[in-house]
Amino acid sequence: MISRRQTLSLLGATAATLALPSIRSARAAAATTFRIGWQKNGVLALAKRKGSLEKLLAGRGISVEWSEFTSGPPLLEALGAGALDFGATGDVPPLFAQAANGNLLYVGQYSGSPEGSAILVRKDSPIQTLADLKGKKLAFKRGSSAHNVAVKALRKGGLTVDDVQALDLAPPDASAAFKTGAIDAWSIWDPYLAIAEADPDTRILTTARGLLDSYSYFLGNADFTKDNPQVIVDVLEELAKVGTAAQANLDDTVAALSEITGVPANITRVTLTRPDFNLGAVSTINDAAIAYQQGLADAFYDLGIVPKKLTITDIVWRPKAS
Repeated sequence: MISRRQTLSLLGATAATLALPSIRSARAAAATTFRIGWQKNGVLALAKRKGSLEKLLAGRGISVEWSEFTSGPPLLEALGAGALDFGATGDVPPLFAQAANGNLLYVGQYSGSPEGSAILVRKDSPIQTLADLKGKKLAFKRGSSAHNVAVKALRKGGLTVDDVQALDLAPPDASAAFKTGAIDAWSIWDPYLAIAEADPDTRILTTARGLLDSYSYFLGNADFTKDNPQVIVDVLEELAKVGTAAQANLDDTVAALSEITGVPANITRVTLTRPDFNLGAVSTINDAAIAYQQGLADAFYDLGIVPKKLTITDIVWRPKAS
């Protein structure tokens, strides 16, 4: 069993991949490679381990390339710039990518558990309510789903982000700061949440349950998606199959994801058995998800977090009926 320090080191080491030395920034319209941005969790991680997408696309002469990220914002920056073709993130990163005129499209969705995101404090912290966060150091990755959780939680406590000392920290950096007491609270998602939660000196101040819906999205580079629509459709269908099979055999799935992430199996099982969590809930994007995302975009614009008004449907892709 690896130690927590080794686990965090493994997760933190992924930050080095953000330089993406192997990613190419240009591509021809006819796909010969399918370049995926992934994080060490969920159905994409399982598909990578199984080689599912490689098998799916090999017959078409398309190879698969993977680039790892620790959060959504840099992943979507690469996607919008044409350095990737496909990737998955939480709800907030696409807003910033659209505001920056990134060349990308919403192509699919999946859902998780609201308990898979939370705001953490130390067990002995004087912070007992959300209102107690006033004036405290609250860390989250700006532009990530944790940013949304922080905004909604603070609002529930009668506060805004201006009422706290907001620190923009990537998960590995925030984890270290939280452990040493350099920050008072941390808004974070699984598996980082489950790792921290296993520490008896950590306390959950609130989960995202009751604060927001747990939508996440698959996005595609707009040029690639328009030139290769059947690839996108088939990849989403394959991911749904991988996820459904994984959900039906959690023992094997726990072992597989633990091997991928370096997170101990008992902690991985926690992330996979959160209420309402379903690895197979992968589909093309639907109206409910679009409406949720539009409401989020409007709220973040009103708060001055997103710099301009966004119309989500401007970058939603729907496959043509066959």
